[in-house]
Amino acid sequence: MEQQAWDALADPTRRQVFELVARTPSHVQILADKLPVSRPAVSQHLKVLRDAGLVGAKKEGTRQIYFADQRGLAGLRRWMEQFWDEALANYQAEFREGEND
Repeated sequence: MEQQAWDALADPTRRQVFELVARTPSHVQILADKLPVSRPAVSQHLKVLRDAGLVGAKKEGTRQIYFADQRGLAGLRRWMEQFWDEALANYQAEFREGEND
């Protein structure tokens, strides 16, 4: 699922869609009004994001309201943290080594 999430976010328009729903849950028309793409294109981007587990939807009346799904982000966060922890440890080691010189 992580690779599918990275692939989904590789597209710049899809990242914009994700950023918008992460800030404010929205329905397709609101998103389409804020983007330089058609409503059907927004729907296609949302489907890819949903399939990747990054976006969820809930029904409100006749509309679907899309929102960022934190569960989908958890895997990406864990993957990134492994590199952050390693980079920080390497930085600390270099810093300490520089102090000893």
